[in-house]
Amino acid sequence: MSRRTSARRATPRPTSHNARSGARPQPAPEVRADTPCPCGLPAAYAACCGRFHTGEALAPTAEALMRSRYCAFAVRDEPYLLRTWAPATRPRSVDFDPAMRWTGLEILDTTDGTLFHTTGTVTFAARYTHQGEPGALRERSRFEKTDGAWVYVDGTFTD
Repeated sequence: MSRRTSARRATPRPTSHNARSGARPQPAPEVRADTPCPCGLPAAYAACCGRFHTGEALAPTAEALMRSRYCAFAVRDEPYLLRTWAPATRPRSVDFDPAMRWTGLEILDTTDGTLFHTTGTVTFAARYTHQGEPGALRERSRFEKTDGAWVYVDGTFTD
Protein backbone atom coordinates (compact mmCIF):
# COMPACT_ATOMS: atom_id res chain seq x y z
CA MET A 1 0.00 0.00 0.00
CA SER A 2 1.40 3.31 -0.92
CA ARG A 3 2.75 5.94 1.40
CA ARG A 4 0.52 8.88 0.62
CA THR A 5 -2.84 9.44 2.23
CA SER A 6 -5.91 10.26 0.23
CA ALA A 7 -9.20 11.16 1.87
CA ARG A 8 -11.00 9.96 -1.26
CA ARG A 9 -9.45 6.53 -1.10
CA ALA A 10 -8.96 6.38 2.67
CA THR A 11 -5.59 4.73 2.36
CA PRO A 12 -3.73 3.43 5.40
CA ARG A 13 -0.57 5.44 5.14
CA PRO A 14 1.32 7.60 7.56
CA THR A 15 -0.57 10.82 7.97
CA SER A 16 -1.22 13.57 10.44
CA HIS A 17 -4.98 13.26 9.76
CA ASN A 18 -5.70 11.58 13.10
CA ALA A 19 -3.92 14.31 15.04
CA ARG A 20 -5.85 17.03 13.21
CA SER A 21 -9.21 15.35 13.55
CA GLY A 22 -8.75 14.59 17.22
CA ALA A 23 -9.94 11.03 16.64
CA ARG A 24 -8.98 8.70 19.45
CA PRO A 25 -7.47 5.41 18.35
CA GLN A 26 -9.74 2.42 18.79
CA PRO A 27 -8.36 -0.98 19.63
CA ALA A 28 -7.34 -3.13 16.68
CA PRO A 29 -9.78 -5.85 15.68
CA GLU A 30 -9.14 -8.96 17.74
CA VAL A 31 -7.25 -11.69 15.92
CA ARG A 32 -6.28 -14.79 17.86
CA ALA A 33 -3.85 -17.52 16.88
CA ASP A 34 -6.70 -19.84 15.87
CA THR A 35 -8.89 -17.32 14.02
CA PRO A 36 -8.82 -17.09 10.22
CA CYS A 37 -5.97 -14.97 8.91
CA PRO A 38 -7.13 -11.54 7.70
CA CYS A 39 -5.01 -11.97 4.52
CA GLY A 40 -7.67 -14.28 3.09
CA LEU A 41 -5.71 -17.52 2.81
CA PRO A 42 -7.44 -20.57 4.30
CA ALA A 43 -5.22 -20.82 7.38
CA ALA A 44 -5.28 -19.74 10.99
CA TYR A 45 -3.52 -16.48 11.79
CA ALA A 46 -0.70 -18.17 13.77
CA ALA A 47 0.11 -20.55 10.90
CA CYS A 48 -0.18 -17.83 8.25
CA CYS A 49 0.81 -14.16 8.72
CA GLY A 50 1.14 -14.38 12.49
CA ARG A 51 4.45 -16.23 12.21
CA PHE A 52 5.85 -13.38 10.11
CA HIS A 53 4.54 -10.75 12.53
CA THR A 54 6.22 -12.44 15.50
CA GLY A 55 9.51 -12.85 13.62
CA GLU A 56 9.31 -16.65 13.76
CA ALA A 57 9.71 -16.73 9.97
CA LEU A 58 10.41 -14.40 7.04
CA ALA A 59 7.94 -14.02 4.20
CA PRO A 60 9.40 -16.23 1.43
CA THR A 61 7.93 -14.25 -1.50
CA ALA A 62 6.83 -10.73 -2.34
CA GLU A 63 3.21 -11.90 -2.36
CA ALA A 64 3.57 -13.43 1.11
CA LEU A 65 5.03 -10.15 2.34
CA MET A 66 2.17 -8.21 0.72
CA ARG A 67 -0.38 -10.45 2.44
CA SER A 68 1.40 -10.15 5.79
CA ARG A 69 1.58 -6.35 5.49
CA TYR A 70 -2.13 -6.14 4.63
CA CYS A 71 -2.77 -8.29 7.70
CA ALA A 72 -0.52 -6.00 9.77
CA PHE A 73 -2.65 -3.02 8.71
CA ALA A 74 -5.77 -4.98 9.68
CA VAL A 75 -4.41 -5.76 13.17
CA ARG A 76 -2.50 -2.46 13.47
CA ASP A 77 0.95 -3.98 13.89
CA GLU A 78 3.12 -0.89 13.40
CA PRO A 79 6.45 -2.55 14.37
CA TYR A 80 6.01 -5.19 11.66
CA LEU A 81 5.07 -2.63 9.02
CA LEU A 82 8.13 -0.52 9.79
CA ARG A 83 10.43 -3.56 9.97
CA THR A 84 9.31 -4.70 6.50
CA TRP A 85 9.57 -1.26 4.87
CA ALA A 86 12.66 -0.40 2.78
CA PRO A 87 14.83 2.07 4.74
CA ALA A 88 14.92 4.55 1.84
CA THR A 89 11.12 4.96 1.84
CA ARG A 90 10.22 4.06 5.44
CA PRO A 91 8.26 6.68 7.39
CA ARG A 92 8.99 7.41 11.04
CA SER A 93 5.66 5.99 12.15
CA VAL A 94 2.35 4.67 10.91
CA ASP A 95 -0.81 6.42 12.02
CA PHE A 96 -3.82 4.14 11.79
CA ASP A 97 -7.15 5.77 10.99
CA PRO A 98 -9.44 4.68 13.85
CA ALA A 99 -12.46 4.66 11.51
CA MET A 100 -10.81 2.25 9.04
CA ARG A 101 -11.51 -1.50 9.03
CA TRP A 102 -9.83 -3.69 6.42
CA THR A 103 -12.29 -6.31 5.19
CA GLY A 104 -10.65 -8.24 2.35
CA LEU A 105 -7.64 -8.67 0.11
CA GLU A 106 -7.48 -9.92 -3.47
CA ILE A 107 -4.16 -10.46 -5.24
CA LEU A 108 -4.68 -9.44 -8.87
CA ASP A 109 -1.20 -10.00 -10.32
CA THR A 110 2.38 -10.76 -9.35
CA THR A 111 5.59 -10.27 -11.30
CA ASP A 112 8.75 -11.99 -10.11
CA GLY A 113 9.09 -11.85 -6.32
CA THR A 114 9.83 -15.55 -5.82
CA LEU A 115 12.66 -17.25 -3.95
CA PHE A 116 14.81 -16.82 -7.07
CA HIS A 117 14.29 -13.06 -7.54
CA THR A 118 15.54 -9.93 -5.82
CA THR A 119 12.64 -7.69 -6.89
CA GLY A 120 8.96 -8.19 -7.45
CA THR A 121 5.63 -6.45 -7.83
CA VAL A 122 2.22 -7.33 -6.48
CA THR A 123 -0.99 -5.74 -7.71
CA PHE A 124 -3.88 -6.08 -5.30
CA ALA A 125 -7.31 -4.82 -4.35
CA ALA A 126 -8.02 -4.16 -0.67
CA ARG A 127 -11.56 -3.75 0.59
CA TYR A 128 -12.38 -1.68 3.65
CA THR A 129 -15.04 0.19 5.52
CA HIS A 130 -14.31 3.76 6.53
CA GLN A 131 -16.74 5.32 9.00
CA GLY A 132 -19.08 2.46 8.10
CA GLU A 133 -18.97 3.12 4.34
CA PRO A 134 -17.53 0.37 2.11
CA GLY A 135 -14.70 1.12 -0.30
CA ALA A 136 -11.75 -0.40 -2.09
CA LEU A 137 -8.35 0.58 -3.35
CA ARG A 138 -6.06 -0.96 -5.93
CA GLU A 139 -2.33 -0.67 -5.79
CA ARG A 140 0.73 -2.00 -7.56
CA SER A 141 3.40 -2.43 -4.88
CA ARG A 142 7.13 -2.82 -5.45
CA PHE A 143 9.25 -5.09 -3.28
CA GLU A 144 12.93 -5.90 -3.06
CA LYS A 145 14.95 -8.48 -1.21
CA THR A 146 17.47 -6.97 1.19
CA ASP A 147 19.83 -9.20 3.16
CA GLY A 148 17.62 -12.19 2.35
CA ALA A 149 14.36 -10.56 3.48
CA TRP A 150 11.60 -9.07 1.34
CA VAL A 151 10.74 -5.42 2.05
CA TYR A 152 8.10 -3.05 0.71
CA VAL A 153 9.58 -0.23 -1.40
CA ASP A 154 6.60 1.78 -2.62
CA GLY A 155 3.35 1.57 -4.49
CA THR A 156 1.17 3.36 -6.99
CA PHE A 157 -2.60 3.39 -7.09
CA THR A 158 -4.24 1.81 -10.11
CA ASP A 159 -7.82 2.07 -11.29
